[in-house]
Amino acid sequence: MLDTRELGRRPGSQRQVSRQVPAPADLGIEVLHVPEGAPVDLDLRLESVMEGVLVTGEARATLEGECARCLEPISDEIEVTFQELYVYEQHQTPHDEDDEVSRLEDDLVDLEPQLRDAVVLALPFQPLCRDDCPGLCTECGARLADDPDHSHEEPIDPRWAGLAALQQDEAPRGD
Repeated sequence: MLDTRELGRRPGSQRQVSRQVPAPADLGIEVLHVPEGAPVDLDLRLESVMEGVLVTGEARATLEGECARCLEPISDEIEVTFQELYVYEQHQTPHDEDDEVSRLEDDLVDLEPQLRDAVVLALPFQPLCRDDCPGLCTECGARLADDPDHSHEEPIDPRWAGLAALQQDEAPRGD
């Protein structure tokens, strides 16, 4: 929660806020996320407007997860921006309930929903350890980046399997 009382309710007044907060639980997607409790650096600008407080912010955090192709651990940084208008109670209308308008409650701003939306939307759908990650072998699960020449014998077409069995049964003859 962020206190906006210092702004007063004077349209045009503004202030800058820099703060480090612990990351909330589940900030990210299944394969890439900000670890719970990890520091999130926030640089915010609070502007008083007629209807409420406009918050413009930038957040930076460290990401952890795994490559979608080879399942190796990934560690990265993320930087996102967001902007949201938090409306004073007296400026709220009945249709605001349906439109999910952000509200000021006792002059306090809850940034978590906007931070969560900004981070999740900025994450790649399938994070990779590197752009050309070859992934895992589909037959045995070997990591192809560790063994680029990895291969298996070509599978025998089931229609010819009977002939392959005959060839194996045939013993070499000594003439």
